[in-house]
Amino acid sequence: MHRHFQGLALLAVAAALAILAPVFCAERPAAAGAAPSPDSQSAAPVVIQVDAAHPTGPYSPAWNYFGADEPNYVYSKNGEKLLRELAALSPAPVHVRLHNLLTTGDGAASLKWGSTNAYREDADGNPVYDWTITDRIFDAMLDAGVQPLVEVGFMPEALSTHPEPYRHDFPKGDIFTGWSYPPKDYAKWAALVTAWATHLRDRYGVESLNGWLWEVWNEPDINYWHGTPEEYDRLYDVTAQAIRSVLPNALIGGPDSTGPGTGRAAEFLEQFLEHCLRGKNSATGGTGAPLNFISFHPKGSPTEVDGHVRMGIQRQLAAMDRGMKIVASFPEYKHTPIILGESDPEGCGACSVATNPSDVYRNGPLYGVSVAEAEARTYELARKNGVVLKGSVTWALEFEDQPYFAGFRDLATNGVDKPVLNVFRMLGMLTGEWLPTTSSGGLPLDDILNSGVTRAPDVNAIATRSEHEVDVFVWNYHDDDVQVPPANVHLNVDGLRQGRVRVEQFRMDSDHSNSYRAWLDMGSPAAPTPEQQAQLERAGKLETLGTPQNLKIAGGRLPLTFDLPRQGVELVRISWR
Repeated sequence: MHRHFQGLALLAVAAALAILAPVFCAERPAAAGAAPSPDSQSAAPVVIQVDAAHPTGPYSPAWNYFGADEPNYVYSKNGEKLLRELAALSPAPVHVRLHNLLTTGDGAASLKWGSTNAYREDADGNPVYDWTITDRIFDAMLDAGVQPLVEVGFMPEALSTHPEPYRHDFPKGDIFTGWSYPPKDYAKWAALVTAWATHLRDRYGVESLNGWLWEVWNEPDINYWHGTPEEYDRLYDVTAQAIRSVLPNALIGGPDSTGPGTGRAAEFLEQFLEHCLRGKNSATGGTGAPLNFISFHPKGSPTEVDGHVRMGIQRQLAAMDRGMKIVASFPEYKHTPIILGESDPEGCGACSVATNPSDVYRNGPLYGVSVAEAEARTYELARKNGVVLKGSVTWALEFEDQPYFAGFRDLATNGVDKPVLNVFRMLGMLTGEWLPTTSSGGLPLDDILNSGVTRAPDVNAIATRSEHEVDVFVWNYHDDDVQVPPANVHLNVDGLRQGRVRVEQFRMDSDHSNSYRAWLDMGSPAAPTPEQQAQLERAGKLETLGTPQNLKIAGGRLPLTFDLPRQGVELVRISWR
């Protein structure tokens, strides 16, 4: 979201379409030498071992966070539909983070823009609050059953130190306009936040708000904040104090800075943490500031190589690793949760094939499997660094009034679920406790941090167990989106009780749970008929492979063999009564 995804050369249309045509550890050593031939993946089966008898600790989901620049889309027809689908992903609460909740405007959304007109001033400079649009936004979220992660921002026009120009016209010109500046009057800003928190408390009740999270601004280390780091610290202090004056138990965090893979971003995160520990509080005059969670934004960097997309997950994971190391360097924050406020394959969710033809990958399985890889490795990085992982925000919802499958980073297009949403449906099936899991086809984490997934695929798995089921989440990921034979997976689940079990296999790949493939097969209609729309919506749901099997467990082991295509994700559910 924070950096325009530039630098990808234009792909020809044929090439673009060709993109379609816990405790886990890697046992395989790093590949060496030249890249393997396309047939090498089928040379030997990938053996995945799961020990269902010895769980290693409670599983807590982190994938269940989403967000977008455009808050006004959430109360559109398709926006409300998507929010309901997100709420249904899992019993765990789903959190939604939105920009522009205090931005001045008429509520008309466009790419990378939204507004609520919550604050104006009369002719005498007196505040005028109007919660009409913010109420529509929060009503839509709560009615759907998702919980707000309230991002306090951006600067109302009447409070900005540099109000003109104010509304931008993405993708034309500079988007960091008057809304990105500090307040000209911190007392009026504090009064606005206090009034807003009071209104939300009175409208929804303290009990409801107890599940909410609050954060201050977005990416203040770059042009989202035209102020100094010290001015951001002041904004944070004043905002947190205003919220806590109304909601004493509010959970407040920050700084939601960019991925600390660069020196500037790392320095910003470090100075903010130091301020919250030992700095002078601008609002109270005391020492430090409340910090209930720490947030930053790791992003990848896809490129084009030999006419195909090559993902840049190395950069995304390296930024996570650096940020977690920074947090771990403060002993006082050892137990403070981390929320990756935006964790994505690249920076610009509102960019599309109209400006970046390579963004076509976001329509199909590659986006979904990259999420699977990143989410699983995020847990591993948290364990490696000894930090507490609370959430990982996928910066994607949906865009209204845009062409079908335009290559935006979104979860659905015109009411049609994209393949990536089915990966989240499978992640939502994990529950209970982590199970020890190994894969002979898994890459060591350090290899990915050093060189990405470019020499050999990462065929890997994580698994959980609850009272009546074991779920094994398997993926076959490679940075390069090219056609190769599938991986032959031999899954062995040991430690099961004797008796009969039900086995279900859920799949997302080029041929399953893939509405984009269905849209291409029907001729890529710009305006699908009602019958085509219904067909596309069905194609966007999570598919099973065949019918469920009822199998007898012998010796405590369930063996299962299947082929998993490159860029495919599968969840195997083993259940019993």
